[in-house]
Amino acid sequence: MPPEPHPDPLTTLAWLVESGADEAVQDTPVNRFVAPSPSRTSSPAPLTGEGNANARPARSHWEGGKPSSSTASGPTASGARPAPEAAANPSSDHIGRAMEVAAACTTLPELKATLESFEGSPLKRTATNTVFADGNPDARIMLIGEAPGRDEDRAGLPFVGRAGQLLDLMLASIGLSRTENAYITNVINWRPPGNRDPSPEEAAINLPFLRRHIELFDPGIIILLGAVSARHVLGKTEGIMRMRGKWSEYFVGARSVPAMPTLHPAYLLRRPIDKKLAWRDLQAIAAKARELKIL
Repeated sequence: MPPEPHPDPLTTLAWLVESGADEAVQDTPVNRFVAPSPSRTSSPAPLTGEGNANARPARSHWEGGKPSSSTASGPTASGARPAPEAAANPSSDHIGRAMEVAAACTTLPELKATLESFEGSPLKRTATNTVFADGNPDARIMLIGEAPGRDEDRAGLPFVGRAGQLLDLMLASIGLSRTENAYITNVINWRPPGNRDPSPEEAAINLPFLRRHIELFDPGIIILLGAVSARHVLGKTEGIMRMRGKWSEYFVGARSVPAMPTLHPAYLLRRPIDKKLAWRDLQAIAAKARELKIL
């Protein structure tokens, strides 16, 4: 019997996507309808990666290179071909490197310099500046926002646009100032293109730096501005309206630090009617600061 004709390519592609095969795992497409031609097995590649410093590739693995396995890609001694490796996840390398370099920092200036030289975040490639922090590093109250916007990206400082001006007024209403007794940073240190929310992978690369930032600053109170900040710092998934105004705990070493999620100033610019909710949160923050004798 003559072979059945191949289905229409578009129909096949639609079936593959519907089945969940929506990602190519090789650099070049392979025609599975043609029998493979015999080829000579290449020789094993040399070891690379952090475990062998003398065999580091020209491009380090957290800058886009793919780490090699210590198992050679050629045939084994018995002649059997090993199972193909799983596709490498570049973001896991970036996260591992971020954890390594962040943990090595012992001061805030050192952490800032490390962030400015870190090349593992794709957001840095499109950003103008690394936005580290602003305020008094000797303060006891730490505010954590979401990510830099256009104005912050240009200035290299957090909360300098319209939302930042409103934030300064909010802080002043309870006796706080970034020049005297408050310190401000973000979950993300580079502006996401178009001011979009950072992806989970982008946030995961930044989180080791943020955690080390909190440890080195050692705050007495943490104020979380917006849902993105509360979600990544506290690990909660509720909406900001359910989280705001409620105290949680963040552990710095063995010490518990009170943390309060509240509404982001940019949100309040869009919905001024909710400023009354933010005012209640600010009053609770001021009361807690007086209780802890840090205001």
